[in-house]
Amino acid sequence: MVSSSPATRNSLVAVRPLQNRVTPTGDIVATPHRGLFTGNRGIIHDPATKTLLKKRWSSPAWITCLCEFRGWRRPVMARRSWTELFFLDEATAFAAGHRPCFFCRRDDAKRFRTAWEAGNGASGVSAKAMDAVLHRERLDRGRKRLHPLPVPLADLPDGAMVQQGEASFLVAQGRVLLWSPAGYSAVEREPGEAALLTPPSTLRALRAGYAPVLHPTAMA
Repeated sequence: MVSSSPATRNSLVAVRPLQNRVTPTGDIVATPHRGLFTGNRGIIHDPATKTLLKKRWSSPAWITCLCEFRGWRRPVMARRSWTELFFLDEATAFAAGHRPCFFCRRDDAKRFRTAWEAGNGASGVSAKAMDAVLHRERLDRGRKRLHPLPVPLADLPDGAMVQQGEASFLVAQGRVLLWSPAGYSAVEREPGEAALLTPPSTLRALRAGYAPVLHPTAMA
């Protein structure tokens, strides 16, 4: 749930960026940028080399966590525990198929579950049940599943993300912004023939009122 301290992360970056940054497509890349959230998919690294294993998840519970919680500190990828991953913001984590953690982000997780239930016409849903739905929606034979847009791009809720070719885009405040590891930037024209990255059940939770935490560049 908690990453290493900024000083520790900076020292690691100065030596070698670790492959622990998640893109909206769910890929895990090496970059010096870290973002607003950490999280995990279980144990998917070798602590001796601080490198990823071939698998990209070991659990269907893909969660998004706080980088700071109760003052705890974790050296990144230093032991055989869950693998610390990082996300630009919550919209990126949602697009990749993650959800809020019920431990370090309990209030957010409860709000998300309430919105998820309202948007998906369910009640009394457990975290395990949400994970099962999300796991089907985020993967297609081991690769990121893309979905048809259920509505025109302009009608998607804030925090939704789409894909066109190799580029990922965020919808926020009526604008479409290009994603990068460093943040978002304006585009001259909206993407055409885009596919939905955000899992449909999560998209319905956004439409039902869950407001994801966006990177400051999305609001610039």
